[in-house]
Amino acid sequence: MAVRAVRGAVQLERDEAGHMGEQVGALLTAVLERNGLSTDDLISIWFTATPDLHSDFPAAAARRLGITDVPLICAQELDVEGAMPRVVRILAHVESDKPRSGIAHVYLGAAAALRKDIAQ
Repeated sequence: MAVRAVRGAVQLERDEAGHMGEQVGALLTAVLERNGLSTDDLISIWFTATPDLHSDFPAAAARRLGITDVPLICAQELDVEGAMPRVVRILAHVESDKPRSGIAHVYLGAAAALRKDIAQ
């Protein structure tokens, strides 16, 4: 098994805890499904949120999905003028037999514009 990094992002429609939970949960589920991973394959997940999001911790969505024994951390994205608003990003470290080129990075909805080169 190798350690691989998986990126992903989702843009929220509004800063509301329930909506954040739904959208971040969908992002995490898509990352796991598209990469053929289970929660046992997770090593750690970094979450970042743009400064306009403060209704909840993105990591709370992972806990609600049952990801309870994986180290999680949340941080704030840089406040860059003109950056896409209301975005949660993830960087998940996983164990996988896939080569680096076989990892599916997941950018949902409008967040696909952030990385057109790797968005699925």
